[in-house]
Amino acid sequence: MDQAHGHHASSEKASGHGGHEAAAAGPKHDRHEGHSVEMFRRRFWVSLVLTLPILAFGHMVPSALGWKQLAFPGSTLLPPVLGTVVFLYGGWTFLEGAVRELRSRLPGMMTLIALAITVAFGFSLAVTAGFPGMPLWEELATLVTIMLLGHWIEMRSIGQARGALKALASLLPRTAWRFAADREEEVPLDSLRSGDLVLVRPGASVPADGIVKYGESSVDESMITGESRPVPKGPGAKVIAGTVSGSGSLRIEVTGTGEGTALARIMSLVEHAQASRSRAQALADRAALILTGVAIASAAVTAVAWIAAGAEGAFVVERVVTVLVIACPHALGLAIPLVIAISTTVAARAGLLVRDRRGLEEASRLDEVVFDKTGTLTLGQHRIVGVRVVGGTNEEEALRIAAAVERDSEHSVARAVVRTATDRNLAIPVATAFSAIPGQGVRATVEGTEWMVGGPNLLKGITADVPSDLARFAEEAAGRGEAVIYLVTDGSTRAALAVADAVRPESAEAIRSLHAAGIRVSMLTGDARAVAGAVGKELGIDDVHAEVLPEQKAKTIEDLRRGGHRVAMVGDGVNDAPALVAADVGIAMGAGTDVAVEAGDVVLVRSDPRAVPRIIALSKATYRKMIQNLWWAAGYNIVAIPLAAGVLAPVGFLLQPAVGAVLMSASTVIVALNAQLLRRVRL
Repeated sequence: MDQAHGHHASSEKASGHGGHEAAAAGPKHDRHEGHSVEMFRRRFWVSLVLTLPILAFGHMVPSALGWKQLAFPGSTLLPPVLGTVVFLYGGWTFLEGAVRELRSRLPGMMTLIALAITVAFGFSLAVTAGFPGMPLWEELATLVTIMLLGHWIEMRSIGQARGALKALASLLPRTAWRFAADREEEVPLDSLRSGDLVLVRPGASVPADGIVKYGESSVDESMITGESRPVPKGPGAKVIAGTVSGSGSLRIEVTGTGEGTALARIMSLVEHAQASRSRAQALADRAALILTGVAIASAAVTAVAWIAAGAEGAFVVERVVTVLVIACPHALGLAIPLVIAISTTVAARAGLLVRDRRGLEEASRLDEVVFDKTGTLTLGQHRIVGVRVVGGTNEEEALRIAAAVERDSEHSVARAVVRTATDRNLAIPVATAFSAIPGQGVRATVEGTEWMVGGPNLLKGITADVPSDLARFAEEAAGRGEAVIYLVTDGSTRAALAVADAVRPESAEAIRSLHAAGIRVSMLTGDARAVAGAVGKELGIDDVHAEVLPEQKAKTIEDLRRGGHRVAMVGDGVNDAPALVAADVGIAMGAGTDVAVEAGDVVLVRSDPRAVPRIIALSKATYRKMIQNLWWAAGYNIVAIPLAAGVLAPVGFLLQPAVGAVLMSASTVIVALNAQLLRRVRL
């Protein structure tokens, strides 16, 4: 495999642990380890209350506004006493974080903040003890308070972005109504077991994965699959825990509970995706480390330059603190994780489950998408794909009668006829006197007339003639790899029906969208060339690879990548697993409840190929937000650091430490708001 593109070649991913490994690959330190939104909120308000009297009885505000400084006996002790409390209480979070960063040998934002407030505190303490100069208690308290506010905003933003997990968890009801000994009993969810029969009333949430045994209803699956329209459910249909029944009631047999439900697996996938690391995150981490070094070096140069220029100690310390504060890579730390959290939750709500962040990131660079055929572009179930009639019989009538005759047969072709009639909402009449004709077909009486349905052997057995129109139809169908059955009565052939694996209604739109985005589309299948060619021609696919064995699919993908293409493989995650792993981006069809597909980077909860161009659109939007945030987070330092150092001091312009903290926090707020705009992406 081309190692330049080789992140999918890892054994971790092949074994289905790519998300865990990616998460573990990140820095081992966490600047918010053990912290919460509530903690930052509480410390901010306490620090703010303590800072106000420091400002009121200090020198900075009165001198700035031209007011007389407030004073009372002992008021000079307020700034140092309250400033020390603010430093120890409000600033302790940053001091702890700095220790963790230094222990892990990855100094960053916490190190810079801790260094800035420690320098300000130490200098102010020295001045209060008698060292000549102006103390910086006001600057120190204001700085700590603004930093706490910035972190509170950051934690809230990330918490809101990850709120989709809580929203998914809240979909499940607290209890379920279970049938036991011919009576209903309300039981806690954790007491449900596979095989239990439970009642889902109109408007109620489905308590567990299961199969409908009795009843009919339309079920809202939008929060699980992204399907906006309610999905009709009847006996034999699968239902997913957390979906909501419409106006009908259902009795379902439980097939999955607790961690075994689709909802639990979806939550797990989203959580792992948010923890997994992307290349942009690694870039942000490197940038933060470099910026920390630049800040410390700039602070040192600033101190040396102003000391050499004969500046006072308080002024020098003030410039050093301002440089350290304004260069804090705070926004850098937020820029990528917040985009990751939002994009994965936006994707989950649209039925796109991201297993590995790197895969979603790669999707923005794709130039070719390779689809499996069976079960991906097609339904994976045979249907009647064409009907030709003669003798005054119309297509719907022919299909209705053929379905009635075939209804009692278990043959796969018979199932295809019945499914097609059901899909078209045809009223299938009751057939009587059903019997099989060995090796030829079946016969039954429908509405007083005996009909027979079968293939070419049936026509030979009863020596029925085939009108030329039907013969041409059968020849054309055979050229497309389709089987043909005939509807016969009184020795007369009335209709020919072509049977094949039906193309999904959504496939053509998906391929048109990919072509509109400038992406080449190929199909990879083990099916016969005639069948594959017919599907490819119908859908407008650029290149068809037919009669490819499962073990050769991965090699085909590798050949495309060696040719310089960025390739996505879309398949069902079972026989396509090697190809999914070999591709730059593996996209697995989850098919409803089967969402734990381990081979793909992205899992589609619904088997809808239109999700593929949506993934690419989301990837491009996510990448744009990451780059924008990196510039907002770090780019302003090109101007801010020289201003903080005092390059414009000769013309009377100086940035105060508190103003530097405001600017730094403003960049964080801008990054947070910009990331939130990702929620507006239409998938």
